[in-house]
Amino acid sequence: MALSYEFSIGSVRAKEKSLLSNSDIEQLVVLKNEEELMRTLKDKGFGDGTTVDAVIADNTEKMWHYINSVAPDSSVFEPFYLKNDIHNLKTTLKGIMTDREFSNMLLSPCTIRPDILKKAVENAKFDLLPEWLSKAAAEAYKILAQSKDARFSDAVIDKAALEKMLCEGKNSKSAFLDEYFRIYVFYSNIKIAIRAARTKTTVDYLKTALCDCEGFDKQKVISCTLTGSENLLKYLSSVHAYDCNKAIERYKQNPTEFEKFVENKLIALARKLCRLTTEGPEPLLGYYIGCEYERQAVHMIRSGIVTRTPPDKIRERLRDLYG
Repeated sequence: MALSYEFSIGSVRAKEKSLLSNSDIEQLVVLKNEEELMRTLKDKGFGDGTTVDAVIADNTEKMWHYINSVAPDSSVFEPFYLKNDIHNLKTTLKGIMTDREFSNMLLSPCTIRPDILKKAVENAKFDLLPEWLSKAAAEAYKILAQSKDARFSDAVIDKAALEKMLCEGKNSKSAFLDEYFRIYVFYSNIKIAIRAARTKTTVDYLKTALCDCEGFDKQKVISCTLTGSENLLKYLSSVHAYDCNKAIERYKQNPTEFEKFVENKLIALARKLCRLTTEGPEPLLGYYIGCEYERQAVHMIRSGIVTRTPPDKIRERLRDLYG
């Protein structure tokens, strides 16, 4: 019998209750070492394993097993795989062109099989790749071969992925995915510009790296970026699209606060358009994003424990949860 969204939504509403709560996070933040963190996560049913990494990996595997078992159409998650696809392509390109082992660095899930990536790069046959990526892959390969400029090469691939995300969101017929990827791409552009202003990059790099998207004046941003961080931040402080002005005020306080603002904006969108929705794929998409933020929190807490960061400082870094 074919799965229905009515069934999957009922299932995921029950499953959401197993996500970590704010009180769970508070309990984790004050733990003293990785051993305690691993045991506590296991006790809460987060995952199984003998290390924190193993527990997180088990959590991820179980999440995908569950999602695939209840989703009527698992292809709705593919736009989120794109980050893994471009990571895998960049890793494969650099691994093959420098004759270094790279297979253990590849990520999943992905939409492009690793053996296809390997064959495309080894034989310079980039038409083996999906149309959205083939031209960018060929250009990135050429850049690495001729100039060994990994930053420029990465920019070409990253932009192709950003454009694909916008396209997938628009074509998805999902208001959530459309808005999610417009915000994601907008702020990806902002981050690129801010980094470029600090490193005094070239106009060619900016034209290559920045992606056209709603609310983003590419030419104005390029002009300001080339004149330095102060002028760029001043301009961005006047941009109201996606609360950019508020995000930049956070950046001026602390770049970490900027990152937190952007990620909290995305999880707030998921809560608004997925948590309360009673039809379609959005509840499943929201659960997936909730799991991603949950694992991100565990990573941050583990990092804080390892570096002996005070609990208050760890709390400051943590993003909002889906629940």
